[in-house]
Amino acid sequence: MKTPVMPDPTTIDRTERSPQATDSTSGDELEFRHQPETRGRMGSLPGVRILGCGSYVPDHVVSNEDLAALGCDSEWIVRRTGILERRHATADQATSDLCYEAAVRCLADASVSVDQVDLILVATITPDHFTPSTACHLQKRLGAFAPAMDLGAACAGFVYALATGAQFVAAGNAKRVLIVGADLMSRTIDPNDKKTYPLFGDGAGAVLIGPDDSRCPDEGGVDQTDADGPSGILSYQLGSEGCGGEMLCIPAGGTRLPLTEEARREGLQYMKMDGRNVFKWAVRVFDESAKDVLAAAQVNAEELALVIMHQANQRIIDSAVSDLGVPKDRVFVNLDRYGNTSGASIPLAMDEALRAGRIKRGDYVLLCGFGSGLAWGTALLRF
Repeated sequence: MKTPVMPDPTTIDRTERSPQATDSTSGDELEFRHQPETRGRMGSLPGVRILGCGSYVPDHVVSNEDLAALGCDSEWIVRRTGILERRHATADQATSDLCYEAAVRCLADASVSVDQVDLILVATITPDHFTPSTACHLQKRLGAFAPAMDLGAACAGFVYALATGAQFVAAGNAKRVLIVGADLMSRTIDPNDKKTYPLFGDGAGAVLIGPDDSRCPDEGGVDQTDADGPSGILSYQLGSEGCGGEMLCIPAGGTRLPLTEEARREGLQYMKMDGRNVFKWAVRVFDESAKDVLAAAQVNAEELALVIMHQANQRIIDSAVSDLGVPKDRVFVNLDRYGNTSGASIPLAMDEALRAGRIKRGDYVLLCGFGSGLAWGTALLRF
């Protein structure tokens, strides 16, 4: 059995922006200075299992050809991103509607009733309202008797929520935690921006987590734990580089800049993205955090059964996994069908991978979400 070796938990993240770094809006490259041992907070939560998965995407398919009327070049989209189509919610659908559909499928998959759910977490940056939380909307619609809250870490949100929910389970304060990642990104992108509008789609994915009961002795007193080690989150890293936050930002609509008519005319209610620098940052942060997480758990990249990255861009995925040395057939991709669904992308991909038989009991699976904040979350799971 391998025992994860974790760094000193008191270690702080001293990632800094270099004095030479420039504002991303100028188009100049941002540089970051690291102290290698302090890239992010490390942790381990073995014995917390994924008990079920579910996902949902809207019925409305928007192909690259459908975007031609907006002046978007279909070949450019495929060449630069790998996206062929995406899903858009209808006008009467909100984020909580997608959450509900994914949650119902997840609970059915786990054979768990709503009244057994102890906590509901929703990772989203496109809530139904500023308040109440989307998680509370979901709790009401499910008929659950459980506390509920949202987490806003964008494309890293699901891994943040997974780590948060697993803490409750590991501490014995919850036995069944429902975690949903969902976003309606089509509502955040300027339809007139030909470079960003084709990238995003809408969707939701859900997982139910709980303690690994196989770690307890059966009726004959035999320990059922797998001989190769426990299941659960063997190691994880959460980190942020807020100095690069302007690279992915919706300027207006909050307390810093209310959504006035003037701001609306300038399109400041839509996401602004410095794609070139985000690309470089994403490849770098995946490479560094993945190696940190694998090293902490004493697992080699060759032992991974599957890598599920945030589905942002095919070129990012290809560049990142090539640096890690993972074969392409061990990298799950559904970006071509859904585009970038932000907080939904990892649980949506995980659900599809499980249903396709790409993950089985005892497999090592590496998750990595990265995006606005700038924030990232990387976790090594053993199913």
